[in-house]
Amino acid sequence: MKLEGCSAVVTGGASGLGAATARLLAKHGVKVAIFDMNAEKGEAMAAEIGGVFCNVNVTDEASVDAGFAKARAAIGQERILINCAGTGNAIKTASRSKEDGSIKHFPLDAFDRIIQINLVGTFRCIAKSAAGMLTLPPMEDGERGAIVNTASVAAEDGQIGQAAYSASKGGVVGMTLPIARDLSSEGIRVNTILPGIFNTPLLQGAPQPVKDALGAQVPFPKRLGNPEEYASLAVEMCRNSYFNGEDVRLDGAIRMSPR
Repeated sequence: MKLEGCSAVVTGGASGLGAATARLLAKHGVKVAIFDMNAEKGEAMAAEIGGVFCNVNVTDEASVDAGFAKARAAIGQERILINCAGTGNAIKTASRSKEDGSIKHFPLDAFDRIIQINLVGTFRCIAKSAAGMLTLPPMEDGERGAIVNTASVAAEDGQIGQAAYSASKGGVVGMTLPIARDLSSEGIRVNTILPGIFNTPLLQGAPQPVKDALGAQVPFPKRLGNPEEYASLAVEMCRNSYFNGEDVRLDGAIRMSPR
């Protein structure tokens, strides 16, 4: 797909993987709309890249609809969707208290919250973006658009406490191929990236020795991933017209241990 002159929506685009991807798309001449709940960072990012910020909660139908309406009014119907919005938690399925031995289980509302944000929120944005892409004429190569989702290596080797997170990201991986097949007749491609341990805002607050120890677990290169490396793959998935229906680990060959 020829990127220059296209429009894109990047969810979770105010920081981390999403921000790096928004910057790189803009460098390729793409008009970018940033969906995020952090208005301060989102507005700053939009100003930096000459894009538009939309305050969007991916779990809220009306919020997502309003975001797409604002984005399309400002930069036109998007041909590119990058889904980076997401979160996590760490809770065992069932466990004993170290203080008094009392037994508790994973609160179901906490499980559901992760599924709603990471899985349902991703699908909500895919479905609404794809419906919009169907209104576009195909480009020279027959393409109407490209969608890139963010899963995690936890989709395949989740750690202790990651039942909800792994389920949500495994769902994103699992729906990639069927959605690509759903949209293939309309010229819309769908791919998913499974990042390993990346130096994102989630980790930037951690002490350097902690980050060094995490990086040392990676076979090669022995460091955390850089958001720009994620962005590079995401943009290639958009650019390369034969990239479709695939989920790709980007992790320095790490396989996560149980804890």
